[in-house]
Amino acid sequence: MIQSMTGFGKATCELGNKKITIEIKSLNSKQLDIFSRIPGIYKEKDLEIRSLISKTLKRGKVEFSMYMENLGGDSNASINKSVVEKYVEQIKEIAASKGLAEPINYFETILKLPDALKTEIQEIDEEEWHAITLAIDRALNQLIAFRITEGSSIKADLTEKINSIKEKSLNVVQYESERIETLRSRITENLNDLQTKPEFDKDRFEQEMIYYIEKFDINEEKVRLAHHLSYFLETMENKEQVGKKLGFIAQEIGREINTMGSKANHNEIQRLVILMKDDLEKIKEQILNAL
Repeated sequence: MIQSMTGFGKATCELGNKKITIEIKSLNSKQLDIFSRIPGIYKEKDLEIRSLISKTLKRGKVEFSMYMENLGGDSNASINKSVVEKYVEQIKEIAASKGLAEPINYFETILKLPDALKTEIQEIDEEEWHAITLAIDRALNQLIAFRITEGSSIKADLTEKINSIKEKSLNVVQYESERIETLRSRITENLNDLQTKPEFDKDRFEQEMIYYIEKFDINEEKVRLAHHLSYFLETMENKEQVGKKLGFIAQEIGREINTMGSKANHNEIQRLVILMKDDLEKIKEQILNAL
């Protein structure tokens, strides 16, 4: 099953006078990269949060954010009186020594200074942390649902592009007879020229003929391309993560298209090859965001 690596999940929970909001965003990445922003009180849980995320998300650049909002009631933050009083004394001394006017509103200035506010360290009880982990799970589930929805769009687009390549490769057939006739005429003309020369070497000629027949034959490329296209569509139906595997198959598709183009020797076939390459580039762009 194809999932997008782009996703977003959000969940909240209320714990007494606190409201905890969890937000998880993900973008495409070759591996799992987790960046977390959490309140200081929960810093000790950072590794546990990363473990919860890594069990669910295997790839992607993941940004985890936890916000804490005070809903009223007692707060663990208070004014550090001794520090504030010391700041007031120092401001008065400096103002007097410099002949400056004292601030009209001491609090507006001082409360922004370091250590003017102190926060009592709170311990996280098991019940509170359990509620938070449930919120993280809900956010992760929401993100996965988002990824699945986006993955359906990616799958539809990839299917359309693969079928487009398949259609163009089948259109090559209509130019095969003209292409073969052109090659036959060219070889026949060269053969007639060679036979008039006294140094004509029949064995060497046969070797050259075999070489050119193999050089211009694109039947094997058409067969392998058809196989790769079918395998691509089949792989998209797997329940496991298939993004990397689809990338490998796309590389093989590209090799067959390129070889077909180098052997074509026909303007219309070359045009079809260019159009197939264009479809393949769009496929590769989509695969970059496929899980």
